[in-house]
Amino acid sequence: MLVLLIALLALAVFGLGFWAWAQNRSLRSAARQLRDQETSGSTARLRLAMPNRAAEDLLEEVDRLRQARQADQTRWREQEQSIRRQIANISHDLRTPLTSILGYLQLLEDPDLPEEERREYLAVVESRARALQSLITSFYDLSRLEGGEYPLKREPVDLRAALSGLLASFYNDFTDGGFDVDVDLADGLPPVWADQGAVLRIFTNLLRNALDHGGEKLEVRLFREGERVVSLFANQTDQLTDQDLPHVFDRFFTSDKMRTGHNTGLGLAIVKALAERMGCRLQAGLAGGWFTLRVEWETARR
Repeated sequence: MLVLLIALLALAVFGLGFWAWAQNRSLRSAARQLRDQETSGSTARLRLAMPNRAAEDLLEEVDRLRQARQADQTRWREQEQSIRRQIANISHDLRTPLTSILGYLQLLEDPDLPEEERREYLAVVESRARALQSLITSFYDLSRLEGGEYPLKREPVDLRAALSGLLASFYNDFTDGGFDVDVDLADGLPPVWADQGAVLRIFTNLLRNALDHGGEKLEVRLFREGERVVSLFANQTDQLTDQDLPHVFDRFFTSDKMRTGHNTGLGLAIVKALAERMGCRLQAGLAGGWFTLRVEWETARR
């Protein structure tokens, strides 16, 4: 009987030792898998050669953390690439008017330059300087908006009055650009809950976007839809594609792929930032050669 007990005990000790050896080997194998995957960048699940519930739970947590880290690294790389593109775009957009200004200033140094040409060159320098000032202001305003530092005072605003006056101020621009403008602003619309200055900035940017990138026709609508007031700007265009549509509100996006200086890609980004700050719904659409920008405004509280 004693011999049998000793034999059973020895077998148990041997079995326990073998189990410990097998578990140790299994964990070493998992460690090698982890090192190999770190080198190769693989995200395959770590596997154990021997079943061990506690170790498997640990490896599942390690897998989760690795996948989260990989996702963070991917986002970081994308953000870094985006920042690099934005810096390149900013540099280009600033350099374009500056190069022009410097070029005309050199021409103005000629003492024999006729007075008429001198006035013409000075007018060009002034125009480029104002464009540069507008660009820098847009950079600054967008930065403040995205940082929550742009003050907005929401109050009842008459969109019809604001848009009517703005359209009148753009009359010469539309005429000079050969635009056929169709305007339909409904009567009796309720005031909306917004910032007066932000409203004018949104409408100005939308009209300027149509002038810079639209075709010969522009439609402007203002109407009520349920509990909201809708402003709709639609212009013909052959510059945008369906692939561009999801990006029209991105910072520095422009359909001018060569970035010739006609647009910096900040106008619609500012529209989006202002609209979101005021609780508006903003949508862009493209169908049948028409680009549509729709803003839904919250009516003012009674």
